[in-house]
Amino acid sequence: MTALPDAATWRAWGIDPDWSRTLDVASHDGSTHRWHLLDTAPAADSTVATVVCVHGNPTWAYAWKSFMTTFGDDHRVIALDQLGMGYSERTDLRRYRTRVDDLADVIAALDIDRSKPLVLAAHDWGGAIAMGWAVDHPDELAGLVLCNTGIGVPAGRSAPRLISLAASKPLRDLVCRRTSTFVEGTVRLSGRRISKVDRQAFRAPYRNAADRRAIADFVGDVPLTSPHPSEADLLDVADRLHTVEAPVLLAWGSADPVFDDDFAADLAGRFPNSSLQRYPDANHLVMAEADVASTVDAWLADLVDPSNHAVAASDTAGAIEHDLDAEVIWAAIERRRHDDAVAVHDDATGESISFRELAVLVDNIAADLRTRGLEPGDRVAMLTPPGVGLIAAVYGVWRAGGVTVVADRGLGLGGLGAAVRQTRPSWVIGPRPARVAARTLRWAPRATMIDVDDLVAAPAATGELDVPAPDELAAVLFTSGATGPAKGVRYTHRQFAAQRDALARTYGITEGDRLVAAFAPFALYGPALGITSVLADCDVTKPGELTADAVERACAAVEATMVFASPAALTNVLRTAGRAQHPALARVRLVQSAGAPVPAETLRAVAALTPKATLHTPYGMTEALPVADIDLAAIEHAEHDRPTAGVCVGHPVEGAEVMIAALGFDATAGVPDPLPTGRMGEVLVRAPWVSDGYLGLWGTQRQARPGSGWHRSGDVGHLDGDGRLWIEGRSVHVIDAVDGPITSVPVERSVERAGIDGVTAGRVAAIGVGPAGVQQLVVVIESPDQSVGLAPAGTVAAVRDIVDHPVAAVLITDGLPVDIRHNAKIDRTAVATWAGGVLDGSATPRRRFRR
Repeated sequence: MTALPDAATWRAWGIDPDWSRTLDVASHDGSTHRWHLLDTAPAADSTVATVVCVHGNPTWAYAWKSFMTTFGDDHRVIALDQLGMGYSERTDLRRYRTRVDDLADVIAALDIDRSKPLVLAAHDWGGAIAMGWAVDHPDELAGLVLCNTGIGVPAGRSAPRLISLAASKPLRDLVCRRTSTFVEGTVRLSGRRISKVDRQAFRAPYRNAADRRAIADFVGDVPLTSPHPSEADLLDVADRLHTVEAPVLLAWGSADPVFDDDFAADLAGRFPNSSLQRYPDANHLVMAEADVASTVDAWLADLVDPSNHAVAASDTAGAIEHDLDAEVIWAAIERRRHDDAVAVHDDATGESISFRELAVLVDNIAADLRTRGLEPGDRVAMLTPPGVGLIAAVYGVWRAGGVTVVADRGLGLGGLGAAVRQTRPSWVIGPRPARVAARTLRWAPRATMIDVDDLVAAPAATGELDVPAPDELAAVLFTSGATGPAKGVRYTHRQFAAQRDALARTYGITEGDRLVAAFAPFALYGPALGITSVLADCDVTKPGELTADAVERACAAVEATMVFASPAALTNVLRTAGRAQHPALARVRLVQSAGAPVPAETLRAVAALTPKATLHTPYGMTEALPVADIDLAAIEHAEHDRPTAGVCVGHPVEGAEVMIAALGFDATAGVPDPLPTGRMGEVLVRAPWVSDGYLGLWGTQRQARPGSGWHRSGDVGHLDGDGRLWIEGRSVHVIDAVDGPITSVPVERSVERAGIDGVTAGRVAAIGVGPAGVQQLVVVIESPDQSVGLAPAGTVAAVRDIVDHPVAAVLITDGLPVDIRHNAKIDRTAVATWAGGVLDGSATPRRRFRR
């Protein structure tokens, strides 16, 4: 047993010296062993639950520091040093079964209040040991938290290469015991995601070969070959995991090259009651690299008091009744099965398909997929470019009971790959380049690959297919990633049907309408609504390049009555319109634009091109659309009344509710109280078409869903006295100033409207620079014709004169960073980082943003 650190060292590591103690434990083998543990041991009457933490190899109890510091005052957190590890007694070789019994010994010896829930948290090889204890003591276990671990190599793949190398006889003693290579390699996997202090602490108990003996023993106990002394014991535990009825939280660092997402999926399939929270950028030491502790804290709150979140996220109040027989998204296609009218037209290729042909093709694709082996619930990555083939394939997958994974190229190559990987699709549908990318870039290396052209040429369907139940999963759609990694949003068939009905009701859509979709994903709604849809000729990754001629041609192809385009697309349509006549546009009755605030000036100019159209800006998000709606006349009225209040997005649509809650409210405490009219806060929405939640993001979903069907939109704003919703920006972009929070959009709108030379509508960013609580308001203006850096004195004076808050600085950039999908949502976090560097001299103004 190596000497314990002194009090000063514990404090330097962020550990309370009083937490450190040793415990002599009577062993199942008849001997007594001395264990070291870190025990927060709060007052007995204040302890809600006991969390026993079991580390892996080559770490020790310090790995759980974040748990102790985050919720150690509410729950008793006991982090053990396994025998031979950390500061516990050094022992001879201990095999897997012996270590499971060791864990039982120490848990029995701890003075734990058995009247309160007992939760195990475990990592790496400690996870396998904790699982062994769990199957032996199911009645004692209230919950299990597993971080980057496994009970066996997942089916269809080989053991992790790093472990195989380390476990090989020529290397094991060298890299694990005689040298610190294994310890150092584990620490270095985390890079800068852990601190220098963390690195020092992780290394501390393993400074000589004698102290590293158990590290080599652990590696040698991994049954990479058969037969192996621990193989049968591990298989026995794996076979019994389905008997563990307690809730299991899988908190996973997805960048781990050892226990990757395959292991998380394997365990999720073994436990009957598991939830997953992925941390995409975290590596093996996920508890130290990411804020796992806060997620576990919320999970524990729900575990010990289920009433905290007793109402399911999909339960809603004030639901709109609709035809239950039509709760499949392809109902309108079936209804128009004998109609020769155009269902989908691709204006880039000239390809068209009628409703009659589409209905048959959807049936054929569905039957073909089932013949190929697709099972209901299988996830299918749709990597086909926008077009007739994609739309038919999507509906075919739904008809077959599959779950479509829709991550468009607007996410960029890296974002698209990350999105597909996290969904773990069993199938990929796309052209050869997409299939090759999915295989070679390991987006879906073991998925079945299908060419979309083969599906389109599928043989005629025979027989009947079962119809998916309304509450079965239909799709995973991805957010734009404008304020963080793109999130997979789950939708059921019932929610899709409710969304379809809400759109039809809000905009008076009938089968006589014909839609031009300049935003490709929106074209998928056309067949669901039973209307003709046209894909405009535009690169999906560059909506800001849509031209007026392209929209005119698309409208003319089907005599369109409706146009949907992003704000960036409309801006370029206006720029390229010139004085040419656009008769097809002149016949349009409805223009919609969404994805970001649309300046009234842009809408007025579009109105001149579409004189018969009403111009609407639906408000919503990937998780819920539509939420509210407003037309140009109402926008002009609202902005006349309150020109600097933000962006008015109108009244909630029928069936939707909106609530304003206090900034930063605690979602784990339940549904918040609404703020009074006029007060700025977080925007919450509720409707029958709010999505089912997020994929693999339990903690994210828990923070976004306080209960009773409410969804935390991520936007900030207020409701006025007329019940209109005003959006003032994103909650993550609120400027935390000395005199109170400042929202970005009102400041930006004030500057855009002031007529300052060089300021372009929609290209101003109001950001906060400095520490929370004392952030300074900085205004960044996009002006390609001016020098990048500090703005001229006249511009600074003009901005300060019209903004209602103190402005610390005004900067000029040649291009503000925006999302790829909409070309409109400004990445204010990136702008703040750049501005902070310019102002403190750590970055050169020549660092420019590119759209």
